[in-house]
Amino acid sequence: MINQLEIGKRIAKLRKFRGYSQEELAKKIGITRPSLAQIETGNRSVSAEEILLFSHSLEFSIDSFLSPRFDIGADNISDKESNSKKIKTEERISIPKLNVEKFKQVILYILEKCAGKPNVGETVLYKLLYFSEFNYYEVYEEHLIGATFKKLPYGPVPQRLDTILHQMQEKGELKLIKTDYFDLTQKRYIPLIKPDLTLLKASEKETIDHVINQLSDFSAKAISDYSHKDMPWKATKDGAVIDYELAFYRETPFSARVYDNDEREE
Repeated sequence: MINQLEIGKRIAKLRKFRGYSQEELAKKIGITRPSLAQIETGNRSVSAEEILLFSHSLEFSIDSFLSPRFDIGADNISDKESNSKKIKTEERISIPKLNVEKFKQVILYILEKCAGKPNVGETVLYKLLYFSEFNYYEVYEEHLIGATFKKLPYGPVPQRLDTILHQMQEKGELKLIKTDYFDLTQKRYIPLIKPDLTLLKASEKETIDHVINQLSDFSAKAISDYSHKDMPWKATKDGAVIDYELAFYRETPFSARVYDNDEREE
């Protein structure tokens, strides 16, 4: 008999295989998204009635699902639908598609808001970009800029950022300055043009504003330490790419979603 943790892992794999978000599957089953997150992480048991509901929604054989040799690619999944479902899932969660122009405007917007703060150097900028991106994905299940972040010793770092910042300097959009800050050399970026806010939706701007208000006064060390406690960073191996889906396993104070008390208690 498989254990509670393995049941959760199998449900999570089948959900992603079928192309459902946690929100979508939770509605089909009749439970809250936090409850589904708890099931997928093995922190909540699943009743026999719920297993039956999952089998109908995710279209699997209960016998195969509970077998020690369960295989998503086996006959418990209908071959007729598997290819289209895989494509849908890959489009939604597998590889973020970087929107370079929007990335530039988000950088300019963040710097316009807080580049004047003495603590906002390169490290703080990286973390403000990370929390803006992952907070937006957690709430809307869409990418803000589609950047790929890696788990590095000082926290999550967006890939290709150095190249983008260099391009912006060459075009006269940014200026790099180096200053002494608490006996350390700090790299700071100063915006030379205003961001094009027509490229940002109201929901995107609101998410960035919240992150700036919450975290832009943190020192480089404080914001790095804070990012180390966030579930996506904690659950990722050193040097590996951080999976956006891990944002759905966040807890207070990192979760960007607002839940009713009864949802949290379920």
